[in-house]
Amino acid sequence: MNFNLKFLKKKKKFRKGGSGIKPDLYWRYILCMTFALVLIFCIFGFYFFMEINKESVSLFPGVSGKETIKKERIDKVLEYFKEREKKSVEIINSPALIIDPSL
Repeated sequence: MNFNLKFLKKKKKFRKGGSGIKPDLYWRYILCMTFALVLIFCIFGFYFFMEINKESVSLFPGVSGKETIKKERIDKVLEYFKEREKKSVEIINSPALIIDPSL
């Protein structure tokens, strides 16, 4: 007598594919989305570059682009920074007024 008891046997189930999570597919989605965003940002940046390149850029928001900064004002600011540079060099090269007690 040959009795086959099916409830005691282990069934081998090999699934190919299935409905599980497929990380490879999601990484492809992320990669494609990243490339698409980079492409969109490049096009967007190029568009803004061309728009800004067409117009004359003003240094001050309330002033039109046709007005220029006067040479005297630029020379005045440059002179101010030269004076500050001289003062900085004097401070760096001058000896300290307080004597270090650890010496």
